[in-house]
Amino acid sequence: MWKFLLTFLISYGTMHSLFYHRVRVLLPDQRWIHGLVILLLVLLVVIPLSSFFLDRSGHVESARLAALIGFSWMGFLFFATILVVGMDVFDILSWAGRKIFSWELPTLGGKGPAIIMLATALLICVYGAFEARRIRVERITVATDKLPAGTEHLRIAQISDVHLGLLIEKRLLSTIIDILGREQPQIVVSTGDLLDSSGHIDGLSPLLKQIQPRYGKYAVIGNHEYYLGLARSLAFLEQAGFTLVRNQVKTMDGIINIAGVDDPAAGIKTNEVALLSSIKNNLFTLFLKHRPYVPEETRGLFDLQLSGHTHKGQLFPFGYVVSIPYHYLAGFYPLGKGSSLYTSRGTGTWGPSMRVLSPPEITIIDVKSSQAVRKK
Repeated sequence: MWKFLLTFLISYGTMHSLFYHRVRVLLPDQRWIHGLVILLLVLLVVIPLSSFFLDRSGHVESARLAALIGFSWMGFLFFATILVVGMDVFDILSWAGRKIFSWELPTLGGKGPAIIMLATALLICVYGAFEARRIRVERITVATDKLPAGTEHLRIAQISDVHLGLLIEKRLLSTIIDILGREQPQIVVSTGDLLDSSGHIDGLSPLLKQIQPRYGKYAVIGNHEYYLGLARSLAFLEQAGFTLVRNQVKTMDGIINIAGVDDPAAGIKTNEVALLSSIKNNLFTLFLKHRPYVPEETRGLFDLQLSGHTHKGQLFPFGYVVSIPYHYLAGFYPLGKGSSLYTSRGTGTWGPSMRVLSPPEITIIDVKSSQAVRKK
């Protein structure tokens, strides 16, 4: 915990320092004004952390306000920092060109470029807030010979990384329910991080219970369910009507196997090979796993793994950073040996209520018998 806090404060503080370096040209010369701005920036560094501690201590409304201010600013500062770094690189290259080649090159100092930077970052944030509200329906079709006789089609809906809590509540949940109502899936799965914080979740489980697919709802535990508190997360999911799949396999009505594992945040490593190898009925096996890791030895032991966690970076170009530990960043990936993976971009948001070039999604998976597909 302390390592995370130290890393966060150093990196986030550095972003604020770069930001101040660029915008100070817009401030009056009085030292006290600069001092107030620096104090404000220091407060903005710690506000996101304060929302976490306020929420844990039961001050829900204060935590919500702190989260709204702190995470909105975090999104703005992210884009402002990218622009500032770009401006700094340009200025360094201009300086090198003047010194080495005596070229007459411009710089991006002064009030004009600073104002343009602020306006551009603000416009990107406005777009990001708009994109975060527009849930897309992504569709994939999987052909298989493993559906039992008489079952030619099975529709599965995946939600992931909704992050219900202080900033994501009934509005987004109502949209999810409406989309699922239109799509009429026979199975609904949540691949982790349905919850984010304790604030404002108590009244949401009845809404989720309205979703009543023919063959039920299934959920696995993500890292944020552990951060919130496992006991409370499990109680919420059960009240919402989800069947928890925790390091086990459930065979549903002789039609499909649903396997699931807890997130590594639990501190317990599941033997996935042993778990998947225990399946002997030759039915289609759906494997629910929050993080899109696929050990080589598990390939061929399941038909389709559904994961989330990455958000596809959520804010472009952060996806390039996320893709370093998570190579299966977003979308459909054939894995060989009869296995495939789909990584959801996520249905909600974490931190800033924004998405840029990574729209939220609900995934509809149509599992069809190979014979029915060939007939078409």
